[in-house]
Amino acid sequence: MEDKRKHKRLELTGELLLKTLGSSDGPQAANIEITDCSRDGLGFSTDAQLVIGNNYEANLTLWTKETLHVFVQIVRAAKTDDVFHYGGIFIGMPDSDKMRIEVYETVEDQLKEQKANS
Repeated sequence: MEDKRKHKRLELTGELLLKTLGSSDGPQAANIEITDCSRDGLGFSTDAQLVIGNNYEANLTLWTKETLHVFVQIVRAAKTDDVFHYGGIFIGMPDSDKMRIEVYETVEDQLKEQKANS
C-alpha cells in the first residue's frame, strides 16, 4: 500500500508532559508513549483521557536530548482496553523547530541506509 502522508513519520522515545491551555491548575504529568511524529503533528498513547479539540502544552524530547516546547491540538482519539491513542497537530510551531524534526528525519534515513549497506 502506498504511503500518502504529507511528511515522513518518525518513531521517537521520550517524555511528553501535557497541560491544558488556560487552566489555572499546574501541569499534569502523563505517561505517554510516542508512536509517531512528523513536522505537522504526533501520535501517542496514554492512559489519561483527553478531549478532542482541546489544546495542550507539551515538552517533546528528541533523540539528541533536546527539548522542543510545543502546543498540540488533539484531532483524533481511539480507545483500546484501558489505553487511549491520540493524534494531534502542532499549533504555531516555529520553522526552526520544524527544521529540527526534519534534520532528525534525514539522520534516521542515513543510518538506515548505512545499516542496509553493511
